[in-house]
Parts: sequence; C-alpha cells; structure tokens
Amino acid sequence: MKTMKFTPRGYGGHRRDVDEVKRDGWRDQGLLAVSVDDHRLTWPERELVRQLGERLYGARPLQHEVRK
Repeated sequence: MKTMKFTPRGYGGHRRDVDEVKRDGWRDQGLLAVSVDDHRLTWPERELVRQLGERLYGARPLQHEVRK
C-alpha cells in the first residue's frame, strides 16, 4: 500500500541556498544572476552590471522612499 504525500516530488525536504541555486545556474546553463548592489563586487564591476542590465532590459524605475 502506498502512502500519500502532501507535497509533489521535488518539494519539501532540503531547501537550497540562494547562492547555491545561482552557482548551479551558472555552471549548468551559463546563466548569471548578479545583484547590482552585491557587496562582493568592486565599484567598476557593479557599474558594469548596471550598464549591462540597462542595455539588455532598459533603465530601472526610480526608487522612492516609503513615507511613514
């Protein structure tokens, strides 16, 4: 007799870290997910990421401060 699962296969159990998912995406599919605010990057590297993002996807909307 089979036991019923409450979650489909692949869900539940160990959750991968965000950086692990990004690393696997790079290694397996050549995809790169980089935050323009990543503290591990130097200013020229962050600027390059920003320029690439704007060239490929357009300018980011201006961020307004939230009023309390």
